[in-house]
Amino acid sequence: MRKFFPVPLALFFLIGFPKAALAHCPLCVAGAGAGLTLSRLLGIDDSITGVWLAAFLGATAFWTYSALNKKIKLTEIKKKVLKPLIYIAFFGLTIWSFYKFNLVVKHGDIFGMHKLTFGMIVGGLVFYLVDIFDDFLIKRKGKVFFPYQRIIVSLGSIFLTSVAIYVLINYFI
Repeated sequence: MRKFFPVPLALFFLIGFPKAALAHCPLCVAGAGAGLTLSRLLGIDDSITGVWLAAFLGATAFWTYSALNKKIKLTEIKKKVLKPLIYIAFFGLTIWSFYKFNLVVKHGDIFGMHKLTFGMIVGGLVFYLVDIFDDFLIKRKGKVFFPYQRIIVSLGSIFLTSVAIYVLINYFI
């Protein structure tokens, strides 16, 4: 009986007293991954799934960058180079592995690309540009404008991108 007491106690302290949440926290990343699995089961178009997959990859890339930045103290120049390199590496390796292992199922094209690849590229660009814009606003004013600003702005931009692609698919292509 004595062996099992420290485990629940440790779990209580981990759950009861969490560290401060990061802008792109592991829980958000896990939730996005679960949502992507659900979208495939619900039959959502691959281009819209690609947008949300891009948000998942972007959050994972930013999370990795933050973890590396904490472990290795980087100069400002290295920070400016490392963040986009990690972001591009995550996307490049993911898209490459999808094609290498035949995970992309052709359900149609948008502008000559598979729908999933198109959604990932568009979503990745939007997610990165919105993060740059959000950082700019926060640094300019020296504070966030409202609670959970990063999450709301990121999710809002991905949602609006999904709506725009839905309209593009259903009314123009």
